Amino acid sequence: MIQLKIDREKCVACGECIADCVKQALEADPDGYPVMTEDGEAACFECQHCMAVCPTGALSVSGKNPEESMPLDNWPDGGQMEQLIRGRRSVRRYKNEPVDPPLVARMLDIVSSAPTARNNMRLTYSVVEDPAVMNKVRATAYRAVRKAADSGALPSGLEIFESYAERWESSGADTIFRGAPHLLIASSPSGGATPEADCVIGLSYFELLAQSMGIGTVWLGLGLWALTRICPELLARMNVPEDHTVGFVMGFGKPAVRYRRAVQRNGAVSVNRIFL
Repeated sequence: MIQLKIDREKCVACGECIADCVKQALEADPDGYPVMTEDGEAACFECQHCMAVCPTGALSVSGKNPEESMPLDNWPDGGQMEQLIRGRRSVRRYKNEPVDPPLVARMLDIVSSAPTARNNMRLTYSVVEDPAVMNKVRATAYRAVRKAADSGALPSGLEIFESYAERWESSGADTIFRGAPHLLIASSPSGGATPEADCVIGLSYFELLAQSMGIGTVWLGLGLWALTRICPELLARMNVPEDHTVGFVMGFGKPAVRYRRAVQRNGAVSVNRIFL
């Protein structure tokens, strides 16, 4: 139920909500106030742009109170964002202590604001909060790699995982999960418009937020392959929905390293300027 409500004492009939509705679900009534179109209920995907753009907080949608929305009057400046983007690093050295669960919960609540295709908001974040559980995940994954290697069942292109199992067995070196005390698995329904992209976008938001809060992160491509191609049964044990596509996995925790300056990229990204 969209539940569009207009406080006419606050509404100035500026038309911003109507102009900003990507689904054209709003129109002006004879007095200039916004109302739903005939097909508006079906068209609306509840992005809440109409409520966010209202200059006087006169519009409520989907039962939301505009006064409870965070005001957007304290944006980080370009220099702060540049420092965060350029300064973030992949962390592969972690303290032997957990991140407080309430902080993890808050971070995941914040990144629920990351964009998804068609505003479907159907991402699932499966999180390993207990480092002891993460150690079990690690051990189980390496046993599965060893079993697959010994039986010749490693997927084509992933034969190098046998050497990762050997390092784990000989020295405890964790190449797959990089010693992270926590794991975050982003998944989305496989039938969605862009499940992989939605997951990667969500984790990108999580990474920048984590770095701003002093939490280290690392993108685990090897972990993704291990969990999805070598031991998918472990995903089931961790209650990752069977009908979901796992977009990516990320390790995180309190860093045992502090980087003092950004690295210098030399032509790492090519720019193709288009002229028609």
